[in-house]
Amino acid sequence: MPGITIRGITLATIAAICATLVAATNHLTAARIAANEQAWLEKSLEPALGGLDYDGSITAAKLVLEPPHDLPGDDAVIIYRVYSGGAPAAALFAVTAKGGYAGPIRVLVGIGAAGTITGVRILEHRETPGLGDGIEASRSDWVHQFDSRSLGDPPVAGWHLQVDGGEFDQLTGASVTPRAVIKAIRETLLYFDAHREKILTMPATAEAL
Repeated sequence: MPGITIRGITLATIAAICATLVAATNHLTAARIAANEQAWLEKSLEPALGGLDYDGSITAAKLVLEPPHDLPGDDAVIIYRVYSGGAPAAALFAVTAKGGYAGPIRVLVGIGAAGTITGVRILEHRETPGLGDGIEASRSDWVHQFDSRSLGDPPVAGWHLQVDGGEFDQLTGASVTPRAVIKAIRETLLYFDAHREKILTMPATAEAL
């Protein structure tokens, strides 16, 4: 019995030491992990600003819009508002384009305070490699055709593929995927135009505009 008791105490002590070490490690690395995740997020969002100068952090003035809303997709939309010299400079919309060939497509649409697109990037998709994945900036220049465009350039009726009577190129061998992305961009521009002041100035909230 004494031997069993001693072994039990020894095992309990070892377990307690291990638990303490794990907790200490987590405490010491949590801040570093959070900082790395934040840096990665900032880096992934910045290309959609198209080189725009801004104050502080892109994510500092995040706005979350819960459904229902009139933006693309049926899920919550995250909007990152950025400022320059204390004045509104742009808003980045993380929206979901429905109707992709292989499913929903997460699209980041950057819109300057005046309503001009600063950049478009694809955050997530499952489109066909070699065809639909051309929507990625790393795969082709396709998304760059939206840079500096707006609702007036072209007019709303022109925000379609050329094969549908619009002004934008499709991808070679793929029309469903780019059609879904263009529709999402158009709807985001329309939403921004209708709610511009509130989007750029309202405090962070989970309520729809």
